[in-house]
Formats: sequence, structure tokens, C-alpha cells
Amino acid sequence: MFTGIVTDLGEVRRVIGGEGRETRFEISSRYDSASIALGASIAHNGVCLTVVETGPGWHAVEASAETLSKTTLGGWAAGTRINLERALKVGDELGGHIVSGHVDGVARVVDIRPENESRRYTFETPGELAKFVAPKGSVALDGVSLTVNEVDGRRFGVNIIPHTQSVTTFGGYAVGDSVNMEIDMLARYVARLLDRD
Repeated sequence: MFTGIVTDLGEVRRVIGGEGRETRFEISSRYDSASIALGASIAHNGVCLTVVETGPGWHAVEASAETLSKTTLGGWAAGTRINLERALKVGDELGGHIVSGHVDGVARVVDIRPENESRRYTFETPGELAKFVAPKGSVALDGVSLTVNEVDGRRFGVNIIPHTQSVTTFGGYAVGDSVNMEIDMLARYVARLLDRD
């Protein structure tokens, strides 16, 4: 489990494999690689992946063809910057919201505009996920825990403060970019209960 509070901005240093099969990514970060156990879970742009190898200043993870097809990871290349978060430990501060690292779909940036010192981002979600997004509810985008400001059909807006722009990948987004989206866990279970006969 994660909180959606990014703890490092990493970078893909090497991609091995791909083309519809399992792919290995080597990720550079400021994490102390000696403290990362093999088999540990780390969220990479919101996708929970298992560490399979470590080295000085880097760790490696593998993604299945299914993960590549359902997330933005299939578009990663050397130099791609990614939001990283290590798994939550019992007793850690829960600064965002409960995030599982299981991406529900890919949303698209449709508008970015200044709002005082912040920026207002508007995203369009896949149709089947729109019902799970509510004003003042939570959403994780590329692993960042955010509060939804407004909803208009399949579109919703979030406000990104300067600090978040500087310590996450949000500072580099442009209209048309895609992001991994995980809906709020509570919304998922409420919808499931309401759908029962």
C-alpha cells in the first residue's frame, strides 16, 4: 500500500525487452539501494512493481505485457522521469490517501492553465471510470494523491501547487500527455455495493 506522496523523482536509465513481452526497467533514484530488499514493492508513476535487482543508485523492476498494455509504462524510454514512492510501513504518516498501486486506467491531459501561483490541470478519464470521480474526492494520477476540484462528465480538474510541480512529473506535462489513474478505493467499494441486486 502507498499514500500517493511521492518521495523521489527517478529516471529510467535502461529498458530491456518490450514489444509485447515482459520488460525490465532499470531506474536511477536517490534512494539508498542498500536499504531496498529484493522483492520490495515500489510505486512507479502509480504502478506497484517488484524490485528484482539493485545496484549503486538504481534498482530494477519488471513489467508484464498486461501491465504495459494497461498503463503508460509501454511508452517509457531511457531518460523518462517517473514518480517514486516506497511502500507504506505500519506507523508511517498517511499524508495523502490509501493507494494500492493497481492502476484502473489511463487519463489524458486536456487543459493546463495558470491559477495564481498554481496550475489547474484538466483530465479526461476513460468512460467507465468517470462515475468514480467526485468533487472533493481523491484520485491518484501517476502515483500522486490529489483532490478533485470539479467534475464535468468525463473531465475533472485538479489544482497543482508549485511544490508538487517541482518534486513530481507534473512540472513536465503538456496537453495530450497520458497519466496512470487509480480511483479512490472507497469509491470503488461504494459503487460495488450499490451495484448489487
